[in-house]
Amino acid sequence: MDAFGDLFRGMRAQGSLFGNSILSPPWALHFVDGAPLTLCTVLGGAGWIVPEHRPPEQLRAGETVIVRGPAPFTFVDEVGTRAEPIACGEHCATPEQGGTRHRLGWNDCDCDGDAGDGATTLIVGAYPVRGEISRRLLDGLPVVLHVVSGGGTDAVLDHLAAEVATDTPGQQVVLDRLLDWMLVCALREYFDRPGGEPPAWYAAQRDPVVGDALRLLHAEPAAPWTVSSLADRTGVSRSTLAKRFADLVGEPPLTYLTRWRMTLAADLLAEREAATVAEIGRTVGYSDAFAFSAAFKRIRGVSPSRFRRTGTVVPERPTVPPLRPPGTELPVVPAPPPGVRVRS
Repeated sequence: MDAFGDLFRGMRAQGSLFGNSILSPPWALHFVDGAPLTLCTVLGGAGWIVPEHRPPEQLRAGETVIVRGPAPFTFVDEVGTRAEPIACGEHCATPEQGGTRHRLGWNDCDCDGDAGDGATTLIVGAYPVRGEISRRLLDGLPVVLHVVSGGGTDAVLDHLAAEVATDTPGQQVVLDRLLDWMLVCALREYFDRPGGEPPAWYAAQRDPVVGDALRLLHAEPAAPWTVSSLADRTGVSRSTLAKRFADLVGEPPLTYLTRWRMTLAADLLAEREAATVAEIGRTVGYSDAFAFSAAFKRIRGVSPSRFRRTGTVVPERPTVPPLRPPGTELPVVPAPPPGVRVRS
């Protein structure tokens, strides 16, 4: 498993498709479910994504946008539309509850599946993010990630359009996997775009040396790695690997490994309630429970036991904390003239 694939462990569509809309203007859908990640794809027509506190972005046929939550956002036919927003979430209201058509979403167009002139066909999938592993992926994403047509996502669009047009056994399973496929393709398309600024760990995967090192660390996180052993496995000198890794990833190899081990441990502490702290430590490469607990507290801000009880971490402290309150700074003393000695 590579670093990119590893971060998708807790991000799987499981009945997450909550919108297949044929919308006739004017319309406005207000997404209020607070999903950590929402994928919107326009199969036909166009519309505007309007995030909170951010400028709107137009979405045309064949284009996809990924919105990072939990802030709500709106999808409208045009900016300033006169339509009253329909509040939508994973469980939109059924017609009996005053909403529009359920299961395959909101259908504001009485066109029996034919979008007609001026109508827009929209697919929406909400992604829960389970655990600390996938949060590392979220940390590398902007609030709004826009992917235009003509790239890797095009291969998925035809399959999505064909599947949502039917109601057959196993449909939700197929749609879930198609949404997973779309999500991975959209993120790769965005990270690989010309002039893009992907996360350092993503760009580093393309380096023949650092990419191999990252794959080894993710494939065998509990191995007793040293910089020397990692260099031997990647076929370069210790100094070459250390410098190249730090330059591309932004931190030394073993610092990266420790952070990754603590991320894995955080999820294991939450998932394996019967396992002891020592057992979790051994799973991620620590034979000594004390050493594991010390490393976990150093990286996560709390002890493993407290993290297991509360599921929270202490926010990282500033790198250089202020030494005194603002306004009480010491006066600036001018430097002495050349040749004058100052007695300490």
